[in-house]
Amino acid sequence: MKEKLSLNVSARTGAENVKKIRRLGEVPGIIYGNKLKNKTIKCPAKALHNTYVKAGENQLVTIEIEDEKIPCLIHAVSFEPVTGSYDHVDFYAVDMTKKVTTHVPVLVVGESPAVKTLGGVLVTVLDELEVSCLPTEIPESFTVNISTLENFHDAITVAQIKVSDGVTIKNSFEKVIVTVQEPRKEEVVAAPVPAEGAVPAEGEAAATGAEGAAAAPAAAGTPAKTEEKAPGKEKKK
Repeated sequence: MKEKLSLNVSARTGAENVKKIRRLGEVPGIIYGNKLKNKTIKCPAKALHNTYVKAGENQLVTIEIEDEKIPCLIHAVSFEPVTGSYDHVDFYAVDMTKKVTTHVPVLVVGESPAVKTLGGVLVTVLDELEVSCLPTEIPESFTVNISTLENFHDAITVAQIKVSDGVTIKNSFEKVIVTVQEPRKEEVVAAPVPAEGAVPAEGEAAATGAEGAAAAPAAAGTPAKTEEKAPGKEKKK
């Protein structure tokens, strides 16, 4: 059974400075939708965080403001880019008798034999699905068990997701949610082979000439001198 969530908020006047509101540990926001006159509000940051963690953007939250109780979805949350603190929140008031469209997260469970045994790479294509239903019927999440993925390119599609009556998934049924791909092979770069008759580079020509000069005495029967190395330990590569 779903937990009933509620959040107490306060009305906010246009004269209030939003920076001061944030410094005092509150988050400015707005309530709109369902033919409701827009209400600018503020709420404690800690209470908003606790609610948002549980509700996400797909679970009903009863917003209590003065003497009103307004069923809402958390439509959008923005964060301060440097500190990551809550910057603003939008609540969308819903009509409990009309269907709404929202997004429901996909939870991956289990272990894929193709990953464990064959070394495949699990690829999640969709981490949420779009649904349409009454506000009271919004699923908390969809669970996908990947233990059925036994071979490379096995996949689970939207068509395999089971939903209760009254809930419609709006994504294409052919859309892949998760699949297993073959591991990438390391590329071996071969050394370039000079074309027949190609003119060697200046450095190469010099090296070739030196080699030829060193080889000439040996060819004439005179042993070539070799450079002696000082005794010592060779450096390990």
